[in-house]
Amino acid sequence: MRIARPSRPAHWLLAGLLLASSCAFLAALWVVWLPDVSPLKKNPPATTAYIELRKRQAKAKGRALDLRWTWVPSGAISEDLKRAVVTAEDDEFWRHDGVDWAAIRAAYERNRKAGRFAAGGSTITMQLARNLYLSPSKNPLRKAKEILIARRLERELGKRRVLELYLNVVEWGKGVFGCEAAARAYFQKSCAELSYEEAVAMAVVLPNPRRWNPAKRGPYVERNSARIMGRIAAADRARAARAGEAPAEADLAPEAAPEDAGPDATEDPGEDDDASAEPEVYSGSTTVNSSTGSALSE
Repeated sequence: MRIARPSRPAHWLLAGLLLASSCAFLAALWVVWLPDVSPLKKNPPATTAYIELRKRQAKAKGRALDLRWTWVPSGAISEDLKRAVVTAEDDEFWRHDGVDWAAIRAAYERNRKAGRFAAGGSTITMQLARNLYLSPSKNPLRKAKEILIARRLERELGKRRVLELYLNVVEWGKGVFGCEAAARAYFQKSCAELSYEEAVAMAVVLPNPRRWNPAKRGPYVERNSARIMGRIAAADRARAARAGEAPAEADLAPEAAPEDAGPDATEDPGEDDDASAEPEVYSGSTTVNSSTGSALSE
């Protein structure tokens, strides 16, 4: 007795249904895996994936991590720092839904042409997801997780809380996490007391904060500070033009950069284990760097 085999169209239909079912099952598992971010609505995290990573790295070298991390509410964070970080790291932050697809496509093209992983296209929200829950691993699976967590963070917490969290947990030097600890480490003052120039300098070192020191006004910090100040001034002029006002150029133009005070790298200029600094802070959120994945690197 011969058993009738399914026709070719039926065969492909069955294969498609099995594939769709498998994808749906994997997607369901993935969604279940996603961390519960709701406690972050009112409470700061007890730790982060990057803090734990640095602790393990220090332990492997036979020492304890000298951790400096002080949580401060949004109202105690310099408005200049908020604006400088958004301008330098993710200038579409207030417009995207956690993922800047145009930046991801641009990063893909850049990587394809370079023949290596040179950019990641991470937004501030995606960087927050990575700092809180993931690792510096550069692979598509981690990127997919980063995107899913970022969407959940934006949906449940909102933009202002995302930015507050990011500024409080991002790595700003060896053992230095968050803007308050960074301001005190580099400028011996609270984050709220930072000058405009200090705030911009702190923003431009985020692509490789374990290498560059915002308090040492060397070529890298000066060049990129001038770039970010110029973009902020241009945005102010555009906003004033839309409002029918004409701000004085002197009020908006960045101050002339002082003469180079020498190297602006820290005593140990070795790059972060997962970082590759580049010479300029670029516009947009096509990213390339370490714990931040900022406008330089992912």
